[in-house]
Amino acid sequence: MDIDFPLHFDPLGHTAATTSEDHLRDMIEQFLFTNPGERVNHPDFGSGLLHLVFGPNSPELAAAVQFTVQAGLQRWLGDVIDVQAVEVDSVDASLHVTVSYAPKGGETRTGTFTTGGAP
Repeated sequence: MDIDFPLHFDPLGHTAATTSEDHLRDMIEQFLFTNPGERVNHPDFGSGLLHLVFGPNSPELAAAVQFTVQAGLQRWLGDVIDVQAVEVDSVDASLHVTVSYAPKGGETRTGTFTTGGAP
C-alpha cells in the first residue's frame, strides 16, 4: 500500500492510499520541499529549496540547485527511480524545478514543482 502525501484519511476513515505513480511523485516532492535537518534520523535528507525563496535569484543559483537536486534525488530515491534530467529555471521571484524520471523498469515521467512567487 502506498500512503498518499500529505497524510490524510479517506471517506471511510482509513489512511488514504494512492497509486504507485502518484506515490513516486509525492516522494520527489517531499525531497524537494524538505530542508536538511528536518528529519530526525536523516538529517541530510532534503534539497533545501525552501531556504532559497528569500535569497537572490539568478541563473547561477538555478544551476547550483539543479546540481544538488539531481545528486540528492539519485542518493535518496535512486533505488526506486532513475533520474534522467533536472531543469531549474529562475523566473522573477520563483524557482521552477522540472524532474524527468523513470520508475525502475518503467516509462519516463515528468513532474514540475514551483516554489516562491506566483506559480
